[in-house]
Amino acid sequence: MNKTLLSIAVAASFVLSGQAQAGAHAEIYADFPITVKNYTGTKTHSEAYTGQIARHTLHNSAKKLVSKGASLEQTKAYFSGKDEGRKIIDPVSKDGFPMLQTHVDKISKGKNLSGKAYKGLISGMPGSLTGAELLELMLEKAAATEKGFDPLTGYDYTQLFSKFAMGAVFYNQAVDNYLDEKLAADVNPNSKAYKEGKPYTGKEHVWDEAFGYFGAPAHTLALTAEEVYGIAKQKSDSFAKADHNGDGKVSLVTEMAYAHAYYAASFDKGGKTKYLHTIVQAFIDGRKLITSANGEALTDAQRSELMGYAQVIKTHWQRVIAESVFKYAGSVYGDIEKLETIIEANGDAAKAYRNYVKHWGELKGFALALEAGGVNLGEAGVKLNRLLGYSPILLGNTQVTGLVNGEFVQSPSISMGEYQVQMIKVQKLMVDSFGVEARSKDMTANLAKLVDSLGASMAAEND
Repeated sequence: MNKTLLSIAVAASFVLSGQAQAGAHAEIYADFPITVKNYTGTKTHSEAYTGQIARHTLHNSAKKLVSKGASLEQTKAYFSGKDEGRKIIDPVSKDGFPMLQTHVDKISKGKNLSGKAYKGLISGMPGSLTGAELLELMLEKAAATEKGFDPLTGYDYTQLFSKFAMGAVFYNQAVDNYLDEKLAADVNPNSKAYKEGKPYTGKEHVWDEAFGYFGAPAHTLALTAEEVYGIAKQKSDSFAKADHNGDGKVSLVTEMAYAHAYYAASFDKGGKTKYLHTIVQAFIDGRKLITSANGEALTDAQRSELMGYAQVIKTHWQRVIAESVFKYAGSVYGDIEKLETIIEANGDAAKAYRNYVKHWGELKGFALALEAGGVNLGEAGVKLNRLLGYSPILLGNTQVTGLVNGEFVQSPSISMGEYQVQMIKVQKLMVDSFGVEARSKDMTANLAKLVDSLGASMAAEND
């Protein structure tokens, strides 16, 4: 399994070796001509992915509500509801960074997250729940906590829900649906409109929807990774870079950065990787290929080339998530070190514990997301779940081990020091199985020293 994943990654990097130069051509994911035969409407271009952007605002808003301690009724309105009039809670205008849209329906009507969430079982959490069921459980539990934080189980539901939702909805829909079975020759053919009267063909719209789920600004190739990162953070000095059309406001549809595009930018700005531009370039190249068919069915050669671009996107998108697992495993490692120092000095560990739980929630949410990509993770998935467990190691050396009648149960666990070793093993797993390269917060050099400090039994386990 590990070799398979790495071989795909290497092949994808080779295919894109001459294409992923940031800003080399400044191509934009916009203004593609209408190729639908006998189209009689008023539209002048064919790209459309407003439904996907609406779901980005639903995710951002639900996350913000959980962090503020909103009720289950409020959070479910953005997760499973479709009611009109839902105000966007995040992202919203800030000083120096005004937004064009203020309501979800102004982007796309009747959208929710639950209907698009992963329907397969998730093995990384107890209860044998589907992706949609697990997200709903997280919201139910969050509503019973103080601003989404449960110190008794070590769950930060703001982070768990957000990071897993990005995987269970955006990543899953893009790589295991639109860039997978919907690219089949007999599904959404390019020789017909996606729906009667629409200005885009079946294949054009399928590809656009996948692009929308990635969450990148349409003009990403005209920007650096640092600039895209600044846009996602709504930094005032990034406004001019975001406002590509110069109308004085940032369009949440075409000019904002979300979700995994933001994380790709966050890794790329370190200079070691080019995930963001590689993925966006492949999306643009694929869309140009579809457009070049001029409303005719794709030939076998065209569809084969398109599948190649899709594989590049899938591979690099998966790596972005794996990089996030790597990073937050390093954060958890550092948090344990701080916690143990404070506890040994009989200090107040509340703040350090809160950071530990937050980072673990991010780590676990991204790890769960890897399960939703339509790829059998095999041994790598089993190892990852066993190394992380169902919760962080709690202060009394216990850990969540099950879900019984809707309640999480705990059992005695390994020590926090031993859990630190497992965080390093998680990082090594991300390198060996997914070929991560940015490697933020790399703690792998500490393995031998930490094992020595924990004694002979731990050393034997790591031989």
